[in-house]
Amino acid sequence: MDTSAEFTEPVQDRARILVVDDLEENVRLLQHFLEPKGYQVCSAYTGEQALMSVEQQPPDVILLDLVMPGMDGFEVCQRLKADPELRHIPIIILTGLSEVQANVRALEAGADDFLIKPIDSVLLDARIRNSLGAKRLQDRVFQYQRQLEVYNETLEARIRDRTAQLEKTQQVAIFSLAKLAESRDNETGEHIDRMRSYAREIAIEMSTWPKYESVVSQTFVERLYISSPLHDIGKVGIPDGILLKPGKLSPEEFEIMKAHTVIGGDTLKAADFEAGGDSFMAMGRDIAFYHHEKWDGSGYPFNLRGEQIPLAARIVALGDVYDALTSRRPYKEAFSHERSKAIILQGKGSHFDPDVVDAFLTREENFIGVRKNFHDRGSSRIQELINTLNRLNVETNCASA
Repeated sequence: MDTSAEFTEPVQDRARILVVDDLEENVRLLQHFLEPKGYQVCSAYTGEQALMSVEQQPPDVILLDLVMPGMDGFEVCQRLKADPELRHIPIIILTGLSEVQANVRALEAGADDFLIKPIDSVLLDARIRNSLGAKRLQDRVFQYQRQLEVYNETLEARIRDRTAQLEKTQQVAIFSLAKLAESRDNETGEHIDRMRSYAREIAIEMSTWPKYESVVSQTFVERLYISSPLHDIGKVGIPDGILLKPGKLSPEEFEIMKAHTVIGGDTLKAADFEAGGDSFMAMGRDIAFYHHEKWDGSGYPFNLRGEQIPLAARIVALGDVYDALTSRRPYKEAFSHERSKAIILQGKGSHFDPDVVDAFLTREENFIGVRKNFHDRGSSRIQELINTLNRLNVETNCASA
């Protein structure tokens, strides 16, 4: 891109110059020299006035005297150069001090250039032009940086939105798959909703324990809540005669029923592989495979024991059993919380991870609340259905009359 036209313009055009000097005659002299050249000149007679002027309206160049009463030019220069928003403003020191030490001190304070009084007008004009050219380049860099920051912020916002949409899509996909499996067993009702709420309660509790603080993170809790509904997805491969049998299964039938863990695990393992590994399906895979394993190794399908069983599966195992115990099934009535709790305590250290049981006991009231919340929701839906049927009956009777 040809930018030569930009640099052929007079660099002093519309430039604002701040003259800082305690002697009014020096200020007037510089004004008479600079204003005819097209500069906008403002003045300050003390260091304090200079800082206030720069803060109110930053100039393009500062011509600064060193020796002033109160705050001298050294301190003014140091303060301006210490401010990230102002340090890019060129400061040209105009001083009557000819000592080398004073000039070195001025440069150490951050001055960009200096001239010894009496000032050579040609030299001053050249130094101002150079300073303005450097500042305008710096301003352009700052402008590009700000544009880049805005672009990055916009890009980050778009990425966050896309990520949120993707996560929502993933959650919907998981929940839809789980509902598909659940639809084959109409006695389970809102089983997956309750079960994942129970699992989340246990995980949240364990996340507060030092033993699990590096394992049960917020991400772990969120993934567990999202993935746990996939625990029984393998039931889509179980024949209806076995899956929906109202009575007790025969040993042969139970062996077929147990295969739902492998069917579900293999399905989600393949899905995770297609996604590149360690996808949102990975935890669902572990839960599907291992949620019927037992702490003492007597579970299925692989007879894993203890911490060989993934933690997510150990958590879901308790939530799944608790919901099965407290829910009505074709072969049993719903057990009370106290009876279900007693059964779980009997299984501590044999069926269930002892830590998971302890977390359940700590969150016992929350479990009762989840169960009641879904019961109330179900009752409300039934009442809505009854009201709808009653309204339809009234409308039908009116039409007949």
